[in-house]
Amino acid sequence: MGDFDNREREEVFSKKIRAGKRTYFFDVKATRSNDYYITVTESKKRLEDGVFVKHKIFLYKEDFEKFAEGLKCTVDYIKSHQEVVEKRYEFGEGVEVAKTADEDFSFEI
Repeated sequence: MGDFDNREREEVFSKKIRAGKRTYFFDVKATRSNDYYITVTESKKRLEDGVFVKHKIFLYKEDFEKFAEGLKCTVDYIKSHQEVVEKRYEFGEGVEVAKTADEDFSFEI
């Protein structure tokens, strides 16, 4: 594997978010020059064969502000045009229960 292969980069920090049939991973990794960047991965089990399909984006620190601005603007647009009820998932004994949250959700970045 070459030095350019980001999959081999060690994670500095990782946050896993389970949300129904999807799992999201927010991982902080470091370049060779020790600059941090984020990978956001969506993982979802394909019903046909049980294979986990992953989609990944790379977010570099010089883009954090614009990315957060764009995400907040997009979420605010949807919230102003439709009711958004965020589900809270609880996992236990192999059973997943979705609960709706009464409080409003927001992105504070």
